[in-house]
Amino acid sequence: MKIAPPIHYEAILRAITERTRWKSSFVADVSVFAGVLAILYAIVVSGRIWFAPFTPVAHISSSPRALPLYAAYSLVRIAIAYVLSLLFALAYGFAAAKSERAARVLLPLLDILQSIPVLSFLPGVMLGMVALFPRRQLGLELGSVLLIFTGQAWNIAFSFYASLKAIPRELDEAARLYRFSAWQRFVELELPYGAIGLVWNSMMSVAGGWFFLMACEMFVLGDRDFRLPGLGSYLQVAAGAGDMRGILWGMAVMIAVIVLLDQFVWRPAIAWADKFKFESVEGAAPRSFVLTLLRQSGILAEVNRRAIRPMEERVMSAFARRWEERGERPRTDGAVKKWIARVMGTAVLAALGWLALRALAALARLGAGEFVSLARDAALTFLRVNAALVLGALWTVPVGVWIGTSPRVARLAQPLVQIAASIPATALFPVLLLLLIRAGGGMESAAMALMLLGTQWYILFNVIAGAMAIPTDLKEAASVFQFHRGERWRRLILPAIFPYLVTGMLTASGGAWNASIVAEYFHFQGKALSVRGLGASISRATDSGNLPVLLAATLVMSVIVVTVNRVLWQRLYRLSATRYKLDA
Repeated sequence: MKIAPPIHYEAILRAITERTRWKSSFVADVSVFAGVLAILYAIVVSGRIWFAPFTPVAHISSSPRALPLYAAYSLVRIAIAYVLSLLFALAYGFAAAKSERAARVLLPLLDILQSIPVLSFLPGVMLGMVALFPRRQLGLELGSVLLIFTGQAWNIAFSFYASLKAIPRELDEAARLYRFSAWQRFVELELPYGAIGLVWNSMMSVAGGWFFLMACEMFVLGDRDFRLPGLGSYLQVAAGAGDMRGILWGMAVMIAVIVLLDQFVWRPAIAWADKFKFESVEGAAPRSFVLTLLRQSGILAEVNRRAIRPMEERVMSAFARRWEERGERPRTDGAVKKWIARVMGTAVLAALGWLALRALAALARLGAGEFVSLARDAALTFLRVNAALVLGALWTVPVGVWIGTSPRVARLAQPLVQIAASIPATALFPVLLLLLIRAGGGMESAAMALMLLGTQWYILFNVIAGAMAIPTDLKEAASVFQFHRGERWRRLILPAIFPYLVTGMLTASGGAWNASIVAEYFHFQGKALSVRGLGASISRATDSGNLPVLLAATLVMSVIVVTVNRVLWQRLYRLSATRYKLDA
Protein backbone atom coordinates (compact mmCIF):
# COMPACT_ATOMS: atom_id res chain seq x y z
CA MET A 1 0.00 0.00 0.00
CA LYS A 2 1.36 3.36 -1.04
CA ILE A 3 1.47 6.09 1.58
CA ALA A 4 0.22 9.44 0.30
CA PRO A 5 2.81 12.21 0.59
CA PRO A 6 2.08 14.82 3.24
CA ILE A 7 0.16 17.88 2.15
CA HIS A 8 2.13 21.10 2.66
CA TYR A 9 -0.67 23.54 3.40
CA GLU A 10 1.73 26.43 3.96
CA ALA A 11 3.28 25.97 0.52
CA ILE A 12 -0.15 25.78 -1.11
CA LEU A 13 -1.30 28.89 0.75
CA ARG A 14 1.90 30.69 -0.24
CA ALA A 15 1.42 29.72 -3.89
CA ILE A 16 -2.20 30.91 -3.86
CA THR A 17 -1.15 34.18 -2.23
CA GLU A 18 1.62 34.74 -4.76
CA ARG A 19 -0.74 33.97 -7.65
CA THR A 20 -3.38 36.36 -6.28
CA ARG A 21 -0.75 39.06 -5.72
CA TRP A 22 0.54 38.57 -9.28
CA LYS A 23 -2.97 38.89 -10.71
CA SER A 24 -3.65 42.04 -8.67
CA SER A 25 -0.33 43.55 -9.77
CA PHE A 26 -1.07 42.66 -13.41
CA VAL A 27 -4.52 44.27 -13.27
CA ALA A 28 -3.03 47.35 -11.59
CA ASP A 29 -0.26 47.66 -14.19
CA VAL A 30 -2.71 47.33 -17.09
CA SER A 31 -5.00 49.95 -15.50
CA VAL A 32 -2.13 52.38 -14.94
CA PHE A 33 -0.87 51.86 -18.50
CA ALA A 34 -4.36 52.47 -19.92
CA GLY A 35 -4.80 55.58 -17.77
CA VAL A 36 -1.47 57.04 -18.88
CA LEU A 37 -2.35 56.37 -22.54
CA ALA A 38 -5.74 58.07 -22.09
CA ILE A 39 -4.12 61.15 -20.52
CA LEU A 40 -1.50 61.38 -23.28
CA TYR A 41 -4.20 61.02 -25.95
CA ALA A 42 -6.26 63.79 -24.32
CA ILE A 43 -3.19 66.06 -24.25
CA VAL A 44 -2.43 65.41 -27.94
CA VAL A 45 -6.03 65.98 -29.06
CA SER A 46 -6.37 69.12 -26.90
CA GLY A 47 -3.10 70.51 -28.24
CA ARG A 48 -4.23 69.92 -31.82
CA ILE A 49 -7.49 71.78 -31.14
CA TRP A 50 -5.88 74.62 -29.16
CA PHE A 51 -3.37 75.38 -31.91
CA ALA A 52 -5.89 75.00 -34.73
CA PRO A 53 -6.80 78.08 -36.82
CA PHE A 54 -9.32 80.46 -35.26
CA THR A 55 -12.92 79.78 -36.30
CA PRO A 56 -15.03 82.97 -36.48
CA VAL A 57 -18.30 81.08 -35.94
CA ALA A 58 -18.20 77.97 -33.76
CA HIS A 59 -20.54 75.10 -34.58
CA ILE A 60 -22.04 73.54 -31.46
CA SER A 61 -23.64 70.20 -32.18
CA SER A 62 -26.95 69.39 -30.52
CA SER A 63 -26.55 65.64 -30.98
CA PRO A 64 -26.05 63.53 -27.83
CA ARG A 65 -23.33 61.64 -29.71
CA ALA A 66 -21.07 64.69 -29.36
CA LEU A 67 -21.37 64.69 -25.56
CA PRO A 68 -18.42 62.37 -24.74
CA LEU A 69 -16.05 64.55 -26.79
CA TYR A 70 -17.53 67.76 -25.38
CA ALA A 71 -17.18 66.39 -21.85
CA ALA A 72 -13.49 65.66 -22.52
CA TYR A 73 -12.94 69.23 -23.79
CA SER A 74 -14.57 70.73 -20.69
CA LEU A 75 -12.69 68.39 -18.38
CA VAL A 76 -9.32 69.40 -19.89
CA ARG A 77 -10.12 73.10 -19.38
CA ILE A 78 -11.14 72.56 -15.75
CA ALA A 79 -8.08 70.37 -15.08
CA ILE A 80 -5.62 72.96 -16.44
CA ALA A 81 -7.34 75.75 -14.53
CA TYR A 82 -7.22 73.68 -11.34
CA VAL A 83 -3.48 72.99 -11.65
CA LEU A 84 -2.84 76.72 -12.10
CA SER A 85 -5.13 77.50 -9.15
CA LEU A 86 -3.32 75.00 -6.89
CA LEU A 87 0.13 76.38 -7.74
CA PHE A 88 -1.09 79.94 -7.20
CA ALA A 89 -2.78 79.03 -3.90
CA LEU A 90 0.35 77.35 -2.52
CA ALA A 91 2.56 80.33 -3.38
CA TYR A 92 0.06 82.97 -2.25
CA GLY A 93 -0.89 81.24 1.00
CA PHE A 94 2.77 80.59 1.82
CA ALA A 95 3.72 84.25 1.24
CA ALA A 96 0.83 85.52 3.39
CA ALA A 97 1.55 83.08 6.24
CA LYS A 98 5.30 83.75 6.39
CA SER A 99 5.21 87.54 6.57
CA GLU A 100 2.88 89.62 8.73
CA ARG A 101 3.72 92.67 6.64
CA ALA A 102 2.82 90.85 3.43
CA ALA A 103 -0.36 89.44 5.00
CA ARG A 104 -1.65 92.96 5.66
CA VAL A 105 -1.74 93.47 1.90
CA LEU A 106 -2.26 89.98 0.51
CA LEU A 107 -5.25 88.92 2.62
CA PRO A 108 -7.44 91.99 1.92
CA LEU A 109 -6.41 91.81 -1.74
CA LEU A 110 -7.41 88.15 -1.90
CA ASP A 111 -10.72 88.96 -0.24
CA ILE A 112 -11.41 91.72 -2.77
CA LEU A 113 -10.48 89.51 -5.72
CA GLN A 114 -12.83 86.72 -4.65
CA SER A 115 -15.64 89.20 -4.01
CA ILE A 116 -15.51 91.01 -7.36
CA PRO A 117 -17.83 89.20 -9.81
CA VAL A 118 -15.85 86.89 -12.04
CA LEU A 119 -18.24 87.43 -14.95
CA SER A 120 -17.22 91.10 -15.05
CA PHE A 121 -13.75 89.97 -16.20
CA LEU A 122 -15.18 87.91 -19.05
CA PRO A 123 -15.27 90.45 -21.94
CA GLY A 124 -11.89 92.01 -21.16
CA VAL A 125 -10.05 88.71 -20.68
CA MET A 126 -11.53 87.09 -23.76
CA LEU A 127 -10.86 90.08 -26.00
CA GLY A 128 -7.32 90.40 -24.62
CA MET A 129 -6.49 86.74 -25.21
CA VAL A 130 -7.95 86.80 -28.74
CA ALA A 131 -5.89 89.91 -29.49
CA LEU A 132 -2.73 88.11 -28.34
CA PHE A 133 -3.46 85.04 -30.52
CA PRO A 134 -5.68 86.32 -33.34
CA ARG A 135 -5.11 83.38 -35.71
CA ARG A 136 -5.34 80.46 -33.27
CA GLN A 137 -7.96 78.94 -30.99
CA LEU A 138 -5.31 79.23 -28.25
CA GLY A 139 -6.54 82.69 -27.30
CA LEU A 140 -10.11 81.56 -26.59
CA GLU A 141 -8.95 78.46 -24.75
CA LEU A 142 -6.51 80.40 -22.57
CA GLY A 143 -9.19 83.00 -21.84
CA SER A 144 -11.62 80.34 -20.64
CA VAL A 145 -8.91 78.67 -18.52
CA LEU A 146 -7.95 81.99 -16.89
CA LEU A 147 -11.56 82.80 -16.04
CA ILE A 148 -12.14 79.35 -14.54
CA PHE A 149 -8.90 79.90 -12.58
CA THR A 150 -10.29 83.13 -11.10
CA GLY A 151 -13.27 81.16 -9.77
CA GLN A 152 -11.17 78.36 -8.25
CA ALA A 153 -8.03 79.83 -6.71
CA TRP A 154 -9.24 81.98 -3.80
CA ASN A 155 -10.67 79.42 -1.38
CA ILE A 156 -7.70 77.05 -1.90
CA ALA A 157 -5.33 79.91 -1.03
CA PHE A 158 -7.31 80.79 2.10
CA SER A 159 -7.33 77.12 3.15
CA PHE A 160 -3.56 76.73 2.81
CA TYR A 161 -2.94 79.99 4.66
CA ALA A 162 -5.16 78.86 7.55
CA SER A 163 -3.39 75.47 7.69
CA LEU A 164 0.05 77.10 7.87
CA LYS A 165 -1.05 79.39 10.70
CA ALA A 166 -2.46 76.41 12.64
CA ILE A 167 0.65 74.18 12.58
CA PRO A 168 1.24 72.89 16.14
CA ARG A 169 4.11 74.42 18.06
CA GLU A 170 5.86 71.10 18.73
CA LEU A 171 6.01 70.28 15.00
CA ASP A 172 7.44 73.71 14.31
CA GLU A 173 10.07 73.25 17.01
CA ALA A 174 10.97 69.79 15.67
CA ALA A 175 11.55 71.26 12.20
CA ARG A 176 13.83 73.92 13.71
CA LEU A 177 15.66 71.34 15.82
CA TYR A 178 16.43 69.18 12.79
CA ARG A 179 17.48 72.30 10.85
CA PHE A 180 15.06 71.80 7.99
CA SER A 181 15.70 74.00 4.98
CA ALA A 182 12.79 76.05 3.66
CA TRP A 183 12.13 73.39 0.99
CA GLN A 184 12.32 70.51 3.48
CA ARG A 185 10.00 72.32 5.85
CA PHE A 186 7.51 72.95 3.04
CA VAL A 187 7.54 69.36 1.73
CA GLU A 188 7.83 67.50 5.05
CA LEU A 189 5.67 69.65 7.32
CA GLU A 190 3.63 72.46 5.80
CA LEU A 191 2.24 70.76 2.71
CA PRO A 192 1.29 67.51 4.54
CA TYR A 193 -0.35 69.42 7.39
CA GLY A 194 -2.55 71.34 4.94
CA ALA A 195 -3.31 68.32 2.73
CA ILE A 196 -6.82 67.56 4.06
CA GLY A 197 -7.98 71.16 3.74
CA LEU A 198 -6.42 71.43 0.28
CA VAL A 199 -8.21 68.31 -0.95
CA TRP A 200 -11.66 69.36 0.23
CA ASN A 201 -11.29 72.96 -0.96
CA SER A 202 -10.03 71.62 -4.29
CA MET A 203 -13.24 69.62 -4.57
CA MET A 204 -15.21 72.80 -3.88
CA SER A 205 -13.20 74.75 -6.44
CA VAL A 206 -13.70 72.19 -9.21
CA ALA A 207 -17.40 71.97 -8.35
CA GLY A 208 -17.71 75.76 -8.63
CA GLY A 209 -15.66 75.74 -11.81
CA TRP A 210 -18.53 74.18 -13.75
CA PHE A 211 -20.52 77.43 -13.40
CA PHE A 212 -17.72 79.57 -14.84
CA LEU A 213 -17.06 76.94 -17.51
CA MET A 214 -20.62 77.28 -18.81
CA ALA A 215 -20.28 81.06 -18.99
CA CYS A 216 -16.89 80.88 -20.78
CA GLU A 217 -17.98 78.32 -23.37
CA MET A 218 -21.02 80.37 -24.44
CA PHE A 219 -19.52 83.88 -24.63
CA VAL A 220 -20.95 86.05 -27.43
CA LEU A 221 -20.13 89.77 -27.65
CA GLY A 222 -22.33 91.65 -30.09
CA ASP A 223 -21.89 90.04 -33.49
CA ARG A 224 -18.66 88.26 -32.48
CA ASP A 225 -18.95 84.56 -31.63
CA PHE A 226 -16.47 83.32 -29.00
CA ARG A 227 -18.20 80.04 -28.20
CA LEU A 228 -16.22 76.88 -27.46
CA PRO A 229 -17.37 73.26 -27.86
CA GLY A 230 -18.03 71.71 -24.47
CA LEU A 231 -20.65 70.63 -21.98
CA GLY A 232 -21.55 74.22 -21.08
CA SER A 233 -22.15 75.29 -24.67
CA TYR A 234 -24.14 72.09 -25.36
CA LEU A 235 -26.45 72.78 -22.40
CA GLN A 236 -26.88 76.43 -23.39
CA VAL A 237 -27.74 75.53 -26.99
CA ALA A 238 -30.22 72.90 -25.81
CA ALA A 239 -31.83 75.34 -23.37
CA GLY A 240 -32.05 78.06 -26.02
CA ALA A 241 -33.80 75.68 -28.43
CA GLY A 242 -36.14 74.37 -25.73
CA ASP A 243 -34.73 70.87 -26.24
CA MET A 244 -35.61 69.19 -22.94
CA ARG A 245 -34.22 65.87 -24.17
CA GLY A 246 -30.87 67.53 -24.90
CA ILE A 247 -30.84 69.26 -21.50
CA LEU A 248 -31.44 65.94 -19.73
CA TRP A 249 -28.69 64.25 -21.76
CA GLY A 250 -26.27 67.08 -20.96
CA MET A 251 -27.07 67.03 -17.23
CA ALA A 252 -26.75 63.24 -17.16
CA VAL A 253 -23.29 63.40 -18.74
CA MET A 254 -22.23 66.19 -16.35
CA ILE A 255 -23.36 64.14 -13.35
CA ALA A 256 -21.56 61.07 -14.75
CA VAL A 257 -18.33 63.08 -15.10
CA ILE A 258 -18.66 64.36 -11.52
CA VAL A 259 -19.20 60.82 -10.20
CA LEU A 260 -16.19 59.52 -12.14
CA LEU A 261 -14.06 62.38 -10.80
CA ASP A 262 -15.19 61.47 -7.30
CA GLN A 263 -14.24 57.81 -7.72
CA PHE A 264 -10.98 58.23 -9.64
CA VAL A 265 -9.61 61.51 -8.24
CA TRP A 266 -11.17 62.83 -5.04
CA ARG A 267 -11.86 59.62 -3.14
CA PRO A 268 -8.26 58.39 -3.64
CA ALA A 269 -7.00 61.85 -2.68
CA ILE A 270 -9.06 61.84 0.54
CA ALA A 271 -7.87 58.33 1.45
CA TRP A 272 -4.26 59.33 0.73
CA ALA A 273 -4.47 62.60 2.68
CA ASP A 274 -5.86 60.84 5.76
CA LYS A 275 -2.34 59.63 6.64
CA PHE A 276 -1.37 63.25 7.34
CA LYS A 277 -3.93 63.62 10.12
CA PHE A 278 -2.26 64.93 13.28
CA GLU A 279 -3.00 62.15 15.79
CA SER A 280 -1.22 59.54 17.90
CA VAL A 281 -3.97 56.88 17.72
CA GLU A 282 -4.94 55.44 14.36
CA GLY A 283 -8.64 55.51 13.55
CA ALA A 284 -10.85 54.22 10.75
CA ALA A 285 -9.36 55.54 7.52
CA PRO A 286 -11.28 56.27 4.30
CA ARG A 287 -10.82 53.63 1.61
CA SER A 288 -10.53 53.82 -2.15
CA PHE A 289 -10.24 50.93 -4.60
CA VAL A 290 -8.35 53.19 -7.02
CA LEU A 291 -5.71 54.03 -4.41
CA THR A 292 -5.41 50.31 -3.52
CA LEU A 293 -4.98 49.51 -7.20
CA LEU A 294 -2.27 52.14 -7.60
CA ARG A 295 -0.40 50.81 -4.56
CA GLN A 296 -0.44 47.31 -6.07
CA SER A 297 1.05 48.47 -9.37
CA GLY A 298 4.53 47.12 -10.02
CA ILE A 299 5.17 49.76 -12.70
CA LEU A 300 4.53 52.65 -10.32
CA ALA A 301 6.60 50.99 -7.59
CA GLU A 302 9.51 50.60 -10.01
CA VAL A 303 9.20 54.20 -11.25
CA ASN A 304 9.10 55.40 -7.66
CA ARG A 305 12.18 53.34 -6.73
CA ARG A 306 14.30 54.17 -9.75
CA ALA A 307 13.29 57.75 -10.60
CA ILE A 308 11.08 59.60 -8.11
CA ARG A 309 12.79 58.65 -4.84
CA PRO A 310 16.38 59.27 -6.07
CA MET A 311 15.32 62.62 -7.53
CA GLU A 312 13.61 63.54 -4.25
CA GLU A 313 16.75 62.64 -2.27
CA ARG A 314 18.95 64.73 -4.59
CA VAL A 315 16.65 67.75 -4.27
CA MET A 316 16.50 67.44 -0.49
CA SER A 317 20.29 67.10 -0.24
CA ALA A 318 20.85 70.09 -2.51
CA PHE A 319 18.53 72.32 -0.49
CA ALA A 320 20.02 71.09 2.79
CA ARG A 321 23.58 71.93 1.60
CA ARG A 322 22.46 75.33 0.39
CA TRP A 323 20.85 75.97 3.78
CA GLU A 324 24.08 75.09 5.61
CA GLU A 325 26.21 77.22 3.29
CA ARG A 326 23.85 80.15 3.75
CA GLY A 327 24.20 79.84 7.52
CA GLU A 328 28.01 79.70 7.35
CA ARG A 329 28.75 82.60 4.99
CA PRO A 330 27.72 86.21 5.48
CA ARG A 331 25.03 87.59 3.21
CA THR A 332 26.29 90.07 0.65
CA ASP A 333 23.26 90.43 -1.60
CA GLY A 334 21.02 92.29 0.86
CA ALA A 335 21.65 95.71 -0.70
CA VAL A 336 20.87 94.40 -4.20
CA LYS A 337 17.59 92.87 -3.02
CA LYS A 338 16.63 96.13 -1.30
CA TRP A 339 17.26 98.11 -4.49
CA ILE A 340 15.26 95.63 -6.58
CA ALA A 341 12.40 95.82 -4.08
CA ARG A 342 12.51 99.64 -4.14
CA VAL A 343 12.43 99.78 -7.95
CA MET A 344 9.55 97.32 -8.16
CA GLY A 345 7.68 99.11 -5.38
CA THR A 346 8.12 102.46 -7.13
CA ALA A 347 6.81 101.01 -10.42
CA VAL A 348 3.77 99.49 -8.70
CA LEU A 349 3.03 102.74 -6.83
CA ALA A 350 3.31 104.73 -10.06
CA ALA A 351 0.85 102.40 -11.81
CA LEU A 352 -1.55 102.54 -8.88
CA GLY A 353 -1.28 106.32 -8.78
CA TRP A 354 -2.12 106.62 -12.47
CA LEU A 355 -5.12 104.30 -12.05
CA ALA A 356 -6.24 106.25 -8.99
CA LEU A 357 -6.17 109.53 -10.91
CA ARG A 358 -8.26 108.01 -13.71
CA ALA A 359 -10.72 106.63 -11.15
CA LEU A 360 -11.04 109.98 -9.38
CA ALA A 361 -11.73 111.71 -12.69
CA ALA A 362 -14.57 109.25 -13.35
CA LEU A 363 -15.97 109.52 -9.81
CA ALA A 364 -15.98 113.32 -10.00
CA ARG A 365 -18.90 113.10 -12.44
CA LEU A 366 -21.17 111.70 -9.72
CA GLY A 367 -23.15 113.81 -7.30
CA ALA A 368 -23.59 113.46 -3.54
CA GLY A 369 -27.05 111.94 -4.00
CA GLU A 370 -25.71 109.05 -6.01
CA PHE A 371 -23.12 108.24 -3.34
CA VAL A 372 -25.85 108.30 -0.66
CA SER A 373 -27.95 105.95 -2.78
CA LEU A 374 -24.98 103.59 -3.19
CA ALA A 375 -24.41 103.61 0.58
CA ARG A 376 -28.03 102.55 1.17
CA ASP A 377 -27.73 99.82 -1.45
CA ALA A 378 -24.51 98.61 0.17
CA ALA A 379 -26.20 98.38 3.56
CA LEU A 380 -29.01 96.23 2.13
CA THR A 381 -26.61 93.89 0.36
CA PHE A 382 -24.46 93.69 3.51
CA LEU A 383 -27.50 92.49 5.47
CA ARG A 384 -28.33 89.89 2.82
CA VAL A 385 -24.75 88.62 2.73
CA ASN A 386 -24.62 88.10 6.49
CA ALA A 387 -28.10 86.56 6.56
CA ALA A 388 -26.97 84.07 3.91
CA LEU A 389 -23.86 83.25 5.98
CA VAL A 390 -25.91 82.61 9.12
CA LEU A 391 -28.53 80.52 7.30
CA GLY A 392 -25.83 78.53 5.52
CA ALA A 393 -23.92 77.84 8.73
CA LEU A 394 -27.05 76.68 10.58
CA TRP A 395 -27.38 73.55 8.45
CA THR A 396 -23.88 73.03 7.03
CA VAL A 397 -22.08 72.83 10.39
CA PRO A 398 -24.07 69.89 11.83
CA VAL A 399 -24.34 68.12 8.47
CA GLY A 400 -20.63 68.67 7.72
CA VAL A 401 -19.61 67.28 11.12
CA TRP A 402 -21.91 64.29 10.59
CA ILE A 403 -20.33 63.54 7.19
CA GLY A 404 -16.76 64.22 8.32
CA THR A 405 -16.87 62.04 11.44
CA SER A 406 -18.44 58.98 9.80
CA PRO A 407 -16.49 57.24 6.97
CA ARG A 408 -19.59 55.24 6.06
CA VAL A 409 -21.73 58.38 5.69
CA ALA A 410 -18.91 60.15 3.83
CA ARG A 411 -18.74 57.37 1.22
CA LEU A 412 -22.44 57.86 0.45
CA ALA A 413 -22.74 61.63 0.89
CA GLN A 414 -19.51 62.79 -0.76
CA PRO A 415 -20.59 62.25 -4.41
CA LEU A 416 -24.07 63.63 -3.68
CA VAL A 417 -22.59 66.80 -2.18
CA GLN A 418 -20.26 67.21 -5.15
CA ILE A 419 -23.13 66.84 -7.62
CA ALA A 420 -25.27 69.35 -5.72
CA ALA A 421 -22.41 71.85 -5.50
CA SER A 422 -21.44 71.40 -9.17
CA ILE A 423 -24.85 72.24 -10.62
CA PRO A 424 -24.62 75.98 -11.43
CA ALA A 425 -26.86 78.07 -9.20
CA THR A 426 -27.87 80.26 -12.14
CA ALA A 427 -29.24 77.15 -13.90
CA LEU A 428 -31.56 76.52 -10.95
CA PHE A 429 -32.46 80.17 -10.38
CA PRO A 430 -35.17 80.52 -13.09
CA VAL A 431 -37.06 77.51 -11.74
CA LEU A 432 -36.59 78.70 -8.16
CA LEU A 433 -37.68 82.22 -9.06
CA LEU A 434 -40.81 80.96 -10.80
CA LEU A 435 -41.78 78.83 -7.80
CA LEU A 436 -41.21 81.65 -5.31
CA ILE A 437 -43.14 84.18 -7.39
CA ARG A 438 -46.10 81.78 -7.65
CA ALA A 439 -45.91 81.15 -3.90
CA GLY A 440 -45.95 84.90 -3.20
CA GLY A 441 -42.36 85.08 -1.95
CA GLY A 442 -41.28 87.72 -4.44
CA MET A 443 -37.87 88.76 -5.67
CA GLU A 444 -36.52 89.40 -2.15
CA SER A 445 -36.91 85.74 -1.19
CA ALA A 446 -35.46 84.66 -4.52
CA ALA A 447 -32.41 86.90 -4.04
CA MET A 448 -31.76 85.41 -0.60
CA ALA A 449 -32.18 81.89 -1.98
CA LEU A 450 -29.63 82.44 -4.77
CA MET A 451 -27.13 84.04 -2.38
CA LEU A 452 -27.55 81.03 -0.09
CA LEU A 453 -26.86 78.71 -3.04
CA GLY A 454 -23.67 80.66 -3.68
CA THR A 455 -22.39 80.44 -0.08
CA GLN A 456 -23.42 77.24 1.65
CA TRP A 457 -21.12 74.83 -0.20
CA TYR A 458 -17.95 76.70 0.84
CA ILE A 459 -18.93 76.30 4.49
CA LEU A 460 -19.98 72.66 4.10
CA PHE A 461 -16.79 71.48 2.38
CA ASN A 462 -14.56 73.22 4.92
CA VAL A 463 -16.53 71.85 7.88
CA ILE A 464 -16.26 68.33 6.43
CA ALA A 465 -12.49 68.79 6.09
CA GLY A 466 -12.24 70.06 9.68
CA ALA A 467 -14.31 67.19 11.06
CA MET A 468 -12.20 64.62 9.18
CA ALA A 469 -9.02 66.19 10.60
CA ILE A 470 -10.09 65.74 14.25
CA PRO A 471 -7.51 63.37 15.81
CA THR A 472 -8.83 59.97 16.85
CA ASP A 473 -7.11 60.18 20.25
CA LEU A 474 -9.11 63.32 21.07
CA LYS A 475 -12.34 61.53 20.14
CA GLU A 476 -11.37 58.61 22.37
CA ALA A 477 -10.51 61.00 25.22
CA ALA A 478 -13.97 62.56 24.90
CA SER A 479 -15.50 59.07 25.14
CA VAL A 480 -13.34 58.14 28.16
CA PHE A 481 -14.43 61.28 30.01
CA GLN A 482 -18.03 60.56 29.00
CA PHE A 483 -18.74 63.93 27.40
CA HIS A 484 -22.41 64.34 26.69
CA ARG A 485 -23.41 65.77 23.31
CA GLY A 486 -23.27 69.43 24.40
CA GLU A 487 -19.84 69.05 26.00
CA ARG A 488 -18.51 67.15 22.98
CA TRP A 489 -19.54 70.01 20.69
CA ARG A 490 -18.27 72.74 23.04
CA ARG A 491 -14.97 71.15 24.09
CA LEU A 492 -13.98 69.08 21.03
CA ILE A 493 -15.85 69.59 17.77
CA LEU A 494 -16.25 73.38 17.58
CA PRO A 495 -12.65 74.14 18.72
CA ALA A 496 -11.26 71.51 16.30
CA ILE A 497 -13.17 72.75 13.24
CA PHE A 498 -12.84 76.45 14.12
CA PRO A 499 -9.92 77.24 11.71
CA TYR A 500 -11.71 75.43 8.88
CA LEU A 501 -15.01 77.14 9.73
CA VAL A 502 -13.35 80.57 9.57
CA THR A 503 -11.94 79.74 6.14
CA GLY A 504 -15.33 78.48 4.96
CA MET A 505 -17.19 81.55 6.25
CA LEU A 506 -14.63 83.90 4.69
CA THR A 507 -14.80 82.27 1.25
CA ALA A 508 -18.59 82.00 1.55
CA SER A 509 -18.72 85.74 2.25
CA GLY A 510 -16.86 86.38 -1.00
CA GLY A 511 -19.21 84.01 -2.80
CA ALA A 512 -22.23 85.87 -1.41
CA TRP A 513 -20.94 89.26 -2.60
CA ASN A 514 -20.26 87.68 -5.99
CA ALA A 515 -23.72 86.11 -6.16
CA SER A 516 -25.40 89.41 -5.30
CA ILE A 517 -24.71 90.62 -8.86
CA VAL A 518 -27.09 88.00 -10.25
CA ALA A 519 -29.36 87.60 -7.24
CA GLU A 520 -30.42 91.26 -7.01
CA TYR A 521 -30.86 91.89 -10.75
CA PHE A 522 -32.07 89.09 -13.00
CA HIS A 523 -33.50 88.98 -16.54
CA PHE A 524 -36.52 86.68 -16.52
CA GLN A 525 -39.13 86.17 -19.25
CA GLY A 526 -38.09 89.33 -21.07
CA LYS A 527 -38.17 91.52 -17.94
CA ALA A 528 -35.51 92.74 -15.50
CA LEU A 529 -36.50 91.77 -11.96
CA SER A 530 -34.51 93.48 -9.21
CA VAL A 531 -34.35 94.46 -5.56
CA ARG A 532 -32.38 97.34 -4.10
CA GLY A 533 -28.78 96.51 -3.39
CA LEU A 534 -25.19 97.02 -4.43
CA GLY A 535 -25.26 94.03 -6.74
CA ALA A 536 -28.29 95.44 -8.57
CA SER A 537 -26.49 98.79 -8.92
CA ILE A 538 -23.47 97.09 -10.50
CA SER A 539 -25.61 95.01 -12.88
CA ARG A 540 -27.76 97.99 -13.87
CA ALA A 541 -24.69 100.16 -14.48
CA THR A 542 -23.17 97.38 -16.60
CA ASP A 543 -26.32 97.09 -18.72
CA SER A 544 -26.48 100.84 -19.32
CA GLY A 545 -22.73 101.33 -19.73
CA ASN A 546 -22.61 103.82 -16.83
CA LEU A 547 -18.89 103.57 -16.03
CA PRO A 548 -18.78 106.10 -13.13
CA VAL A 549 -21.57 104.32 -11.21
CA LEU A 550 -20.00 100.93 -11.95
CA LEU A 551 -16.64 102.14 -10.67
CA ALA A 552 -18.16 103.76 -7.57
CA ALA A 553 -20.21 100.65 -6.70
CA THR A 554 -17.18 98.38 -7.14
CA LEU A 555 -15.12 100.73 -4.96
CA VAL A 556 -17.78 100.73 -2.22
CA MET A 557 -17.88 96.92 -2.31
CA SER A 558 -14.09 96.76 -2.04
CA VAL A 559 -14.03 99.15 0.93
CA ILE A 560 -16.67 97.09 2.76
CA VAL A 561 -14.83 93.83 2.07
CA VAL A 562 -11.47 95.23 3.25
CA THR A 563 -13.03 96.70 6.40
CA VAL A 564 -14.77 93.45 7.32
CA ASN A 565 -11.54 91.60 6.64
CA ARG A 566 -9.52 93.83 8.99
CA VAL A 567 -12.16 94.01 11.73
CA LEU A 568 -13.43 90.44 11.73
CA TRP A 569 -11.66 87.82 9.61
CA GLN A 570 -8.04 88.69 10.47
CA ARG A 571 -8.89 88.63 14.18
CA LEU A 572 -10.59 85.27 13.83
CA TYR A 573 -7.56 83.91 11.94
CA ARG A 574 -5.29 85.10 14.76
CA LEU A 575 -7.61 83.48 17.30
CA SER A 576 -7.59 80.18 15.41
CA ALA A 577 -3.78 80.29 15.20
CA THR A 578 -3.37 80.82 18.95
CA ARG A 579 -6.22 79.53 21.07
CA TYR A 580 -7.50 76.76 18.77
CA LYS A 581 -4.20 75.35 17.54
CA LEU A 582 -3.49 71.65 18.23
CA ASP A 583 -0.53 71.97 20.63
CA ALA A 584 0.73 69.48 23.15
